[in-house]
Amino acid sequence: MTEKIILKSKIREVMGKKIKVHRKAGLIPAVLYGNKITSRPLWVNYSDFEKSYDQAGESTILELDIDGKNKANVLIHDVQIDPLSEKFSHIDFFQVRMDQKIETEIPLEFIGESEAVKALGGVLVKSIDAIPINCLPADLPAKIEVDTGALKTFDDVIKISDLNISDKVKILVDTETVVANVAPPRSEEELAKLEEKVEEDVAAIEGVAEKAPVEEVASKEEEAVAVEKKE
Repeated sequence: MTEKIILKSKIREVMGKKIKVHRKAGLIPAVLYGNKITSRPLWVNYSDFEKSYDQAGESTILELDIDGKNKANVLIHDVQIDPLSEKFSHIDFFQVRMDQKIETEIPLEFIGESEAVKALGGVLVKSIDAIPINCLPADLPAKIEVDTGALKTFDDVIKISDLNISDKVKILVDTETVVANVAPPRSEEELAKLEEKVEEDVAAIEGVAEKAPVEEVASKEEEAVAVEKKE
């Protein structure tokens, strides 16, 4: 059984520009909301959240301890990143009811080594990186593993139906959807044609770039002649 992830938080009374001071002190502003509950602004410690996020991601239930008095089962619903510092700047926590099913996407983790890649020089093609599901919060998997070791030839494919997923989890897409396969390496002839195509495209672009100024000059000369004739 997966160990419960507990994240401490406290009620936030500071709003607006004053938040910057607390961010510098190592706190992240957050908000807790959910169905039929009053939204609450919170603070969480930066390093504590960083560790919890590494463990839980956005698909694992964690327990939010609020001021040591109240507890809430939540999902990390949204995380905002400061574009300059690339640090967490705000968090949205969604409170879930353990007796109500939820819909979310579970990330795929590709493990193992494909024989078609290792021995035959193929290229691993990952068609999807997450699967939408519906289940009770207690049955929510943190991730779904995809063992690429099953891909031994270029004809092999891994479908959603091939994955080890609990029957308590309802898949919300066609289970025959291909998750991964291995594409054969390009032949020397294909690579030569690809290189030739790139050279043709570059030449076409350069031709347009060279032609445009000439046409522009000619147009201006025609305009000047027309003006002279009017005068």
